[in-house]
Amino acid sequence: MEYSRTTASASGSFLQHGMRFSTSVPNDPDTHDDFKPTNKLENSEITLKDIVEQDVKDNHVMIYMKGDPEQPRCGFSSLAVRVLSEYRVPIHSRNILEDPELKNAVKAFSMWPTFPQIFINGEFIGGSDIILNMHQNGELKEKLKAKSSD
Repeated sequence: MEYSRTTASASGSFLQHGMRFSTSVPNDPDTHDDFKPTNKLENSEITLKDIVEQDVKDNHVMIYMKGDPEQPRCGFSSLAVRVLSEYRVPIHSRNILEDPELKNAVKAFSMWPTFPQIFINGEFIGGSDIILNMHQNGELKEKLKAKSSD
């Protein structure tokens, strides 16, 4: 199954190739500024809303979830990944547990309070309960077949 974990300049930790990496730096006076990671959003005009809009626009299936597809951190996120995986489509994701500001930006964008949040072809679909229902009645198969015309 092909999963793509999308990362922005939000700090936190991430899992890649089975190894956990951290982008946050402790307050260590011995660390030279040249070696500290920078927050690319700090000095740019890009907002978290812009990142969410770009994620949704650029990815056929985008899921904002707790954890990542390889290692979901809640039952609802796990269910959503299992259902979507049945269709063998690339799933792009962001772990909302790593960045509370991203989590709030996604909620504001979709106007929906809970996670996971699944977008297909740029359209907000809902959470795991909606995806499961659509899977059971055949709607999800049709929705995933239709590629975005943009």
